[in-house]
Amino acid sequence: MTPFSYTRAGDAADAVRLGAFGGAKYLGGGTNLVDLLRETIERPSALVDVAGLPATIEEREDGSLLIGAATRNAALAEHRAVRSHYPVLARAILAGASAQIRNMATVGGNILQRTRCAYFYDDEGSRCNKRSPGQGCDALDGFNRIHAILGASADCVATHPSDMCVALAALDATVHLQGPAGTRRLKLTGLHRLPGTRPDLETALEPGELITAVELPALPAGARSTYRKVRDRASYAFALVSVAAVLEADSGTVREVRLALGGVAPKPWRARKAEDALRGGPATVQAFRAAAESELADAAPLRDNGFKVELAKRTITAVLGDLAGVAA
Repeated sequence: MTPFSYTRAGDAADAVRLGAFGGAKYLGGGTNLVDLLRETIERPSALVDVAGLPATIEEREDGSLLIGAATRNAALAEHRAVRSHYPVLARAILAGASAQIRNMATVGGNILQRTRCAYFYDDEGSRCNKRSPGQGCDALDGFNRIHAILGASADCVATHPSDMCVALAALDATVHLQGPAGTRRLKLTGLHRLPGTRPDLETALEPGELITAVELPALPAGARSTYRKVRDRASYAFALVSVAAVLEADSGTVREVRLALGGVAPKPWRARKAEDALRGGPATVQAFRAAAESELADAAPLRDNGFKVELAKRTITAVLGDLAGVAA
């Protein structure tokens, strides 16, 4: 492990001041970063502990929710307002990890967790452009069953691992940021970058920027939401395909729909083609399947993960069918 300094931040401004120096990393629960330090994938010169920053969950008069970035995943999933109004988020968090990890992991850290691609973690034996730009990507011709079918590039086919982020994408979440240049807000869907030719640039964060909160807008009164995760084993496994869905249907017509996919792309994948195909149309199994077909039309499966295309279509169709109360 590379030597580093450790400082505990008193507040967000203090954290940004400490994190403004090159080579510093923010430390929340450490459930991902500590692993990366042990594997020498991350080699920061300094750690700024932000776990003690506000971990509040504020219910606002307009029905929105403001979540402090230091909030533990377990506390968020158990919160009354989340379980009542945003069940898709509660279910995604519960599907994401063991109780022990949920008790440690923070919202901000979950958003910024890095891929679990085995080639990314194999610092000594594998080439990885995300770890070392220009090195190559051994996953392209290697064992790529868990890798991306949407949004990947010739330089990287790794998937984003977060379940919570898939739900946040479907909920139109906004991320609050604070950095050396001040504060700003950014849609969660715009935070993570597709790999292109620079897989090592994973987010739109500026140097030294810190996630301070996540804001969830109020959902339509008649909307229902859920999260479904398909994986190799029943617990503690990353998604092969996951679907976060918000659906408002009235008299058999789709009034509003939001869909996001996990396990299929380098970032939480907002399924906007499917959404556009569904709005104003019939809430039927046939329409849900057709929308899923349109979303997956551009899928580019690899040697070992072609099954994800059909799996994603079936999961989208089944989840929307359940929300609409129509038989699949």
